Amino acid sequence: MGKTKELSKDVRDKIVDLHKAGMGYKTISKKLREKVTTVGAIVRKWKEHKMTINRPRSGAPRKISPRGVSMILRKVKKHPRTTREELVNDLKLAGTTVTKKTIGNTLHRNGLKSCRARKVPLLKKVHVQARLKFANEHLNDSVSDWGKVLWSDETKIELFGINSTRCVWRKKNAAYDPQNTVPTVKHGGGNILLWGCFSAKGTG
Repeated sequence: MGKTKELSKDVRDKIVDLHKAGMGYKTISKKLREKVTTVGAIVRKWKEHKMTINRPRSGAPRKISPRGVSMILRKVKKHPRTTREELVNDLKLAGTTVTKKTIGNTLHRNGLKSCRARKVPLLKKVHVQARLKFANEHLNDSVSDWGKVLWSDETKIELFGINSTRCVWRKKNAAYDPQNTVPTVKHGGGNILLWGCFSAKGTG
């Protein structure tokens, strides 16, 4: 059966009433200024299903219940590094068996994607306060003042924790939320020693 344009229930019922009164498709079409094919489709639907409204579309039901979705969303919000396999096991314990692909699709539908965790310096509260203090003290410095500054640093970098790529489930603009990053520190058995500098005129 071809698709018909959406008509109001009143118009659909009117088509059926005129058909019951003995009118043909063409006559009804002219009277109501609707296509003959539309009239025919609505009458056939009424004959087959005894209704003129569109039947609810059948679709595959979600494999994870709304309660299950809420559970895994809470889990990845609290622990962004949770793997799909861990979520599969959590749902299995709750009585729902799904695949890792289903887990991934569910998280994607809720605006989450698996991204490589960004590496950022491990900053304690005192470090954050010192940087904020510095920024406030120099808030009104001119471009000329900044042009005289040479920024330099040297550091030995080592990943703090597991030395491998870690992925997190996060929203699009949440890359640098603390829970979505991997902290790095300057001490320990780092592999390389780095030194660099830059100024308004370029890098050195």
